[in-house]
Amino acid sequence: QVQLVESGGGLVQAGGSLRLSCAASGRAFSTYAMAWFRQAPGKEREFVSGILWNSGITRYSDSVKGRFTISRDNAKNTVYLQMNSLKPEDTADYYCAAKERTGIIPLVPRSFDYWGQGTQVTVSS
Repeated sequence: QVQLVESGGGLVQAGGSLRLSCAASGRAFSTYAMAWFRQAPGKEREFVSGILWNSGITRYSDSVKGRFTISRDNAKNTVYLQMNSLKPEDTADYYCAAKERTGIIPLVPRSFDYWGQGTQVTVSS
């Protein structure tokens, strides 16, 4: 049973930083793709960033490229999303997702097999 538990959300002023964590358990994740999605009120869930656990290859949406960094800690089975230079438009619920046995990082939510419960990020102007 795969479990993903996010943490690290909160309220921050524009220009500030937050680091989200996604603790993964239940499987060996070496063949997984991990990703962060976000969903603002009234909007669809959108891809933010992803990483292949084995190779460390990463992918970012254009809206966060250069500001966010995704990484993983193999020893802790944890994926991180370092968010810098935050903007009010980054306000959303952020979700961790996992896709098993893959060599690519999909961009659409339906391609992922497991989801965390989400953590809220609010950026004030």
